[in-house]
Amino acid sequence: MRIVVALGGNALLQRGESPDADIQESHVVSAIDGLAPLLRHHELIITHGNGPQVGVLAVESTADSALSRPYPFDALGAQTQGMIGYWIAQALSSVMPGRQSACLICRTLVRADDPAMSRPTKFVGPVYDEPAARQQQADRGWDMRQDGPAWRRVVPSPEPVQIVELDMIKTLSAAGAIVICAGGGGIPVTRDESGALHGVEAVLDKDLTAALLARALGADALLILTDVPAVISGYGTARARPIRRATVAELRAMSFPAGSMGPKVEAACRFTEDTGRIAAIGRLDDATGLLAGSAGTVVTP
Repeated sequence: MRIVVALGGNALLQRGESPDADIQESHVVSAIDGLAPLLRHHELIITHGNGPQVGVLAVESTADSALSRPYPFDALGAQTQGMIGYWIAQALSSVMPGRQSACLICRTLVRADDPAMSRPTKFVGPVYDEPAARQQQADRGWDMRQDGPAWRRVVPSPEPVQIVELDMIKTLSAAGAIVICAGGGGIPVTRDESGALHGVEAVLDKDLTAALLARALGADALLILTDVPAVISGYGTARARPIRRATVAELRAMSFPAGSMGPKVEAACRFTEDTGRIAAIGRLDDATGLLAGSAGTVVTP
């Protein structure tokens, strides 16, 4: 089977953890160990989130007195693609010795007039308590929003339209490489009237791009791997329960947080709706069970 696997940025750097490289690398190793059974028997294309990582780089860039202005988010997104892609490639070399892997820096086309550009929703960076978040908002002009019990920065997240490097992804995969691509949803770019591409100050949702990628590649399955065991109905209430299996229509009738589980559910629904094939959402270490339908949340037509 051809499977697109989307690794969550929060699963690679868990809430409250120090963003040290060795901590993140250990999570990457665990993630690839969990994917090993699938890697041995299927064709995998791996993408990943970058919310925590790109937020850390944004904080560093903003505080760097050597810069006249912080690096824009398109450049920070490119940096995270290289960093996380390198860690994944290193882990793949240990799990699949002799198998080639390729980390491809990818751009994703968005519309310049996307209304999402004026409505920040995408969580990035570390978590804060409310007083610290209010201080960041006052000092740096950041948009801050509650994310569960904590607060985080939010930035615009326009709709992914097209993956610029799609043909290269197909070429590398056809050559037998395990392709790591479209990290963080891809570097957001717009196209002007002359056809030139320009970076955008935004962060894309990696799950929506993963669904776009899976559809474009004709994937047999889409696995969205995160830090929770399943999609939860009634999250945060006394009626909370895991959803083990649901149709697209059933999930679309429910409500999920826009900045976290909402895009994951929407991505899974889009893939299944367009292809008639399964998508699944669950924990990193349940990847094999997700594909078998015995773990996580399985989305069916």
